[in-house]
Amino acid sequence: MEISKETSNNPKHRHGCVTAWLILMIIANSITALSYLFASDTIAQNFPYGISTSTLTLLAFIGIGNVIFAFLLFKWIKIGFWGLLITTLATFVININVSIDLFQSVAGLLGVVILYALLKLKNNDSSTWENLD
Repeated sequence: MEISKETSNNPKHRHGCVTAWLILMIIANSITALSYLFASDTIAQNFPYGISTSTLTLLAFIGIGNVIFAFLLFKWIKIGFWGLLITTLATFVININVSIDLFQSVAGLLGVVILYALLKLKNNDSSTWENLD
């Protein structure tokens, strides 16, 4: 359980699963963004129909955005969730455009769905979602 020291009268509580998921998101998106930036040639070779360097750069910036948005959620700022939702939908469109299988593209949407479900978990009679500013 994470407690924010924002207000001593009514401290905010975050379920431990939310904390773990946010940490996982930050690590995974950091690694992914760095991979897209520094191993783009290797990654491009694994796409059967090819992928442009500009698309890989865009995906790297989306990954960096995801790190920032997850950090905002750590700071109890709700716009972090909306940013993650937008970048997830943008990634879905990119995946479809570069001919990634529909099942894999839809599976990419699961991260934000899991995040939303975790944000709704109750901890001390309130959810993280209810505590976001």
